[in-house]
Amino acid sequence: MAGPGLFTSAYEKEGEAVTPLGAKIRELRTKRGVSLKEMASALSVSSAYLSALEHGKRGKPTWFLVQRIITYFNVIWDEAEEIQRLAELSDPRVTIDTAGMNPKATELANRLALTIGGLSDESLAALLHQLRVAAVKDDI
Repeated sequence: MAGPGLFTSAYEKEGEAVTPLGAKIRELRTKRGVSLKEMASALSVSSAYLSALEHGKRGKPTWFLVQRIITYFNVIWDEAEEIQRLAELSDPRVTIDTAGMNPKATELANRLALTIGGLSDESLAALLHQLRVAAVKDDI
């Protein structure tokens, strides 16, 4: 599993909100010298849609679009799997249904919803790391 700072580099460089998938797309585009407009045209989507996807203003993309992104960048298996995983983690409007769960799950979801916007990058990275460790420990 990746370390605590997995998604911070593109965010910090650009100084604006992006999703994990958006950060990866931007990184790949930059490394390969591809403009947003060029990539959007090749994927048969508008540049406005692609920009909104990068910036977390659109929900996670369809499986089909993710496959086209992977094909567009002609990435190897590990990187293709990473792109698919990042797409799954890039829905900017998450709903957590804790009905029927342990009351601690409901408290955690509510506390996170109330405080996430004010947490520092360091605190977000630490919490994300703790959650990843707990998920591995609990085999989920």
